Amino acid sequence: MTATVPTSGRLGRDFLRLWTATAVSNLGDGVTLVAGPLLVASLAPAPAAVAAAAFAPQLPWLLFALVSGALVDRLDRRRLIIGVNLGRCLVLAALAAAVLAGVATVPLICLAFFLAGVGETLADTAAGALLPSVVPPERLEQANSRLFATFVIGNQFAAKPLGAYLFVVAAALPFGFDAATFGLAALLLALLRWRPVPPAATVDAGSRRSLRADIAAGVRALWGVPVLRTLAGCIAVMNVAFCAAFAAFVLYARQRLGLTEVGYGLLLTASALGGLAGSTLATRLRARFGAPALLRVGLLIEIGLQVVLPSTRNAWVAGTALAVWGMHGMVWGVLVVSLRQRLVPDRLRGRVNSVYSLADLGGAALGTVTGGLVAQATGSILAPFWLAAGALALLTALAWRRLADAAG
Repeated sequence: MTATVPTSGRLGRDFLRLWTATAVSNLGDGVTLVAGPLLVASLAPAPAAVAAAAFAPQLPWLLFALVSGALVDRLDRRRLIIGVNLGRCLVLAALAAAVLAGVATVPLICLAFFLAGVGETLADTAAGALLPSVVPPERLEQANSRLFATFVIGNQFAAKPLGAYLFVVAAALPFGFDAATFGLAALLLALLRWRPVPPAATVDAGSRRSLRADIAAGVRALWGVPVLRTLAGCIAVMNVAFCAAFAAFVLYARQRLGLTEVGYGLLLTASALGGLAGSTLATRLRARFGAPALLRVGLLIEIGLQVVLPSTRNAWVAGTALAVWGMHGMVWGVLVVSLRQRLVPDRLRGRVNSVYSLADLGGAALGTVTGGLVAQATGSILAPFWLAAGALALLTALAWRRLADAAG
């Protein structure tokens, strides 16, 4: 027996539960995203230390992304997300207790972020694979646009100033808040009434292959579709460049723009404003201009951001550049995720998503390490921005023609 995708005109109550759980956990994640660098900078205000804390939750994507994808295609995706969220709740609660007791150190913070990142490789991969089982194919853009808008509002818009404010009130408070959001998200998913049949339930246990064979099948599935291969290469380079430049962004905001902790949170909110507009307009923009044109413009915006930020000391100019970049980022995300969900069959979706995530978030991890080392070695927090601009210009020249295949 296999699950049937709902085909009603509405996205349905189960999507609403999934959507709400995602919104709650995204808010907590965003609070930690802001409070984490502030905590590390208060303990060890050096680019290498800040970059290490940013790298810790990204490292699991390099180490476990492919394994997580194979597990997602074997296990009940709903139960997997619930279990992972409960685990992340415990990790963040322990970190909050350590900060409150005054025993938190940079290595301890990095360990907590690493463990939370391991859970993220499973939960995010499972969520991306679960969505097409909850909504019909023709509504994927609509569903993804809502999820991306929720991400922007919760993770980037509301969470940025909230995270900075909670940190000012009490350094432990943001991490306790994040722990609570993971617990609530797990409860919401436990209330999901319609339970999609896991892919493993339709496969004869005796014919199941090894994890290595499953992973290889996922790699071949992505590599065999030229447009997915091109997009994976693009996101890898884009994230190496972006995260190299932004590895010590909290120091850029302080030293280059002269912003306080709250000002730093508000600056990050600028990208959320653009992202909210992008998630709202993505479907209409695709209908008007087509995916290839939007993806190409996105590459030009990536270059522009890396040129504008090191060239200005004006927070308003920097905020405007981040807002434009945020809009492009959400449009890019909606287009690429929907295309991948449409092209990949359910039995391979977790593995293909994990291969793409390895390029996406693995690239971010490599970029964070590179940026921290470059800034530390050169003594300049601006050097990574200029290197990123050059790398993105080369990517644009190589990928421009190939993006024509993204019309599907």
